[in-house]
Amino acid sequence: MPFKYAATAALVAVTAMPLAASADEVNIYSYRQANLLEPLLDAFTEETGIETNVVFAKKGLAERLEREGRNSPADVVMTVDISRLNELVERGLTQAVDNEVMEANIPENLRHPDGKWFALTTRGRMIYASVDRVEEGEITTYEELADPKWEGRICTRSGKHPYNIALFSSMIAHHGEEEAEAWLTGLKNNLARKPQGGDRDQIKAIAEGVCDLSIGNSYYYGKMLNDDNQRAAAEAVRIVFPNSDGRGTHINISGIALTNSAPNQENAIRLMEFLSQEKAQQIYAEANTEYPANPSVEPSGMVAGWGELHPDSLSLQEIAERRNAAVRMVDRVDYDN
Repeated sequence: MPFKYAATAALVAVTAMPLAASADEVNIYSYRQANLLEPLLDAFTEETGIETNVVFAKKGLAERLEREGRNSPADVVMTVDISRLNELVERGLTQAVDNEVMEANIPENLRHPDGKWFALTTRGRMIYASVDRVEEGEITTYEELADPKWEGRICTRSGKHPYNIALFSSMIAHHGEEEAEAWLTGLKNNLARKPQGGDRDQIKAIAEGVCDLSIGNSYYYGKMLNDDNQRAAAEAVRIVFPNSDGRGTHINISGIALTNSAPNQENAIRLMEFLSQEKAQQIYAEANTEYPANPSVEPSGMVAGWGELHPDSLSLQEIAERRNAAVRMVDRVDYDN
């Protein structure tokens, strides 16, 4: 099988196979686990004959690219959220891609204005509500999470996590910092416990009766429904698409960026084009229970069955630019404590 990968857990312990330029390969640094990319990259190799090599890390890839500089073997970086994409851009580690295929397949609000990153899939930042303790339609917006009626009834992961920072950044973009901070203070006042765990842990907490509402990415819900050990917890919650009747549900993305070094640049751009097209979009979105970034591709049957996603049309670049303000806001309200 042409797909090859090496994994690393931290910046100080990066160990991977030697990667080098070749006429028939492309080298990928990935924040998304390599096994999740395998069917996608196998399809690319089958179609093009270009082999793929993947280095996976949970963190530290931007620092690694900086150390390697122009000698880096990496052609592209694949990430799991807008914050990491924006970090690559801010550090000057990506180059612009002016490509008609990418621009035709990926909507303007889901790509960098200068082509320095492109979304591949999207996911909604949903509200999960207890089936037993929250009436259908009782909560429909993010803003309502600050309503005192929910005091002691909400669970979330850390406010500093990139997924929450992106949501808080979008609240700043829509409401301004003062109003967004008042909202975040209200949300904190409604927490049932100190922020902890991941998105799946919040769903489990609802199932256990610790809280009645939580915030989480839509794909975690799908993964839990597909897991025999977690399905019961997932079935204890109802998925809510916040702000569907207004500005739309906040979305985050998985995405891709072309590195400055890119020794296999032509192959890398072919990969980017492939990933934006219908075949790959269907494979990638279905494998991860996400939504295709290409609007001409329908979501998989399970995801479609949750209801129609009306995404917030706000540019993700605009959200990314408010990240630092959101982090400061989380500190000011002492959200995690």
